Amino acid sequence: MRLFIAIQLSDEIKKSITETMHDMKRQGVKGRYTPTPNLHLTLAFIGETDHPSDVKEALKDLKFKPFRLALSDMGCFGDILWSGVRGSQGLSGAAKAVREALDAAGIAYDKKKFEPHITIVRDFKGNKQQIKAPKGEMMVKKLSLMKSAVKDGKRVYTEMMAIG
Repeated sequence: MRLFIAIQLSDEIKKSITETMHDMKRQGVKGRYTPTPNLHLTLAFIGETDHPSDVKEALKDLKFKPFRLALSDMGCFGDILWSGVRGSQGLSGAAKAVREALDAAGIAYDKKKFEPHITIVRDFKGNKQQIKAPKGEMMVKKLSLMKSAVKDGKRVYTEMMAIG
């Protein structure tokens, strides 16, 4: 089972990002666009595990203070186009708490430096300077343990557990 811990985005933020994606398509930007239901912000990517109950146990008592999250600029990691976010210290604190809980339980995860972003397009071919960044903000009151599976050839994300 493939797992990750994420912030699920508000409908307002998803709508803003989707409008940006439609504008990009009209401008001829090529790539594999993230389906609107799959838009999220990953705090920790666990990947394949045979022990989801261990992950749930590690996260069940995790606490964090609700915080405001706002979309910011656009950027790229290689051929991945993303929307940046600002989340004050609450965002970095939540990511740190998640990672510390996983570390304490001995659960392996991708330990790359936390770079908060929302992936919009993979295999991006275009000029990001021409793209108007989406706008929006939300209060983050919960985190989610998510399962990633392929159904009918498409990646589908399902919440397994709400955190906080």
